[in-house]
Amino acid sequence: MCNEINPRMVLDMVDHTVLKPQATLEDIETLCTEAAEHKFCSVCVNSCHVPVCREKLAGTGVKVCTVVGFPLGAMATEAKAFEASHAVSQGADEVDMVINVGWLKSGKMDLVQADIAAVKDACGDALLKVILETGLLTDEEKVACCEICRVVGVGFVKTSTGFGHGGATVEDVALMRKTVGPDLGVKASGGVRDFESAVEMIKAGANRLGTSSGVAIAEGDASDSAY
Repeated sequence: MCNEINPRMVLDMVDHTVLKPQATLEDIETLCTEAAEHKFCSVCVNSCHVPVCREKLAGTGVKVCTVVGFPLGAMATEAKAFEASHAVSQGADEVDMVINVGWLKSGKMDLVQADIAAVKDACGDALLKVILETGLLTDEEKVACCEICRVVGVGFVKTSTGFGHGGATVEDVALMRKTVGPDLGVKASGGVRDFESAVEMIKAGANRLGTSSGVAIAEGDASDSAY
C-alpha cells in the first residue's frame, strides 16, 4: 500500500496549521501563501485569523479551518456553540472542536454528546471535526467518544490538539478508523512532521493530517524515492 500513496495524495490531506498564541499576522499570511502554493486542503488557525485567511485564500480552493474550545475543551457548551457559529459567519469552512474530556472520564456520555451536537448545529453547513485528545484517554474512552460522534453525525474524529498530552499514534488512528468505519473521516494531528510519518498515518486509516510541517512534508516528497 505504501507505493500507492503518492505525494499529491498526501498534500491533498494536509491541514496546514498555525495555532501557537504568539503567531503574528505575518505568520498567518505566510501560512496562507504556503497553503496556496502547495495546494493543501486547508489552513487551520485560531478564530481571530479566519477573516484574514478567508480574504487571502479567496479563489485558491484552500479551505479555512478554525478551532473551538481549544485546547482544553472544558468551556461551557453555549460558549463553544457561539464560537463555532461566529467563526462560520466570518468565513470558516471547517471547525475542529475539543471534547469535554472531564465529562467523558466521568462517564457523562449524555453531556459529551450534547456538547458535540450543539457545536455541530452551530456549524450549519461547515464541516465539524471532533478532537478526542487521545493521549488523555483509555482505549475504551476513545471508542466511546468515536461512537458518540457516529451518532451525532460529525464529519471527522481527530486525535489530538498537539498542545501536550501526546500526539497522533498509528495505533490510535487505526482504532478510531475501526470504530467509525468508512463513513466518518479520521484526522491525525500532533507529531506528523515528515512525509514518512504522514504515510504511516494514512496507512493506518487517516484521511486528513493536521500539521505545522506541511512545507517540510511537501518539500521532502521529491527526494523520498520510497514513495
